[in-house]
Amino acid sequence: MVDPWGNTKAGFEINGKVNRKDFGLNWSAVTEAGGVVVSDEVKLHLNVELAKG
Repeated sequence: MVDPWGNTKAGFEINGKVNRKDFGLNWSAVTEAGGVVVSDEVKLHLNVELAKG
């Protein structure tokens, strides 16, 4: 798309999830109540805007 000043731009919304252990992030801890501090599943929500220079 072209903005009011004539600049070409593109925007994207990206949603997904990854397993942090797939990237070697194996650290974890347990709370006093026995709950996990860090989940294996990490949710990603990205809003990206690109401008052509």
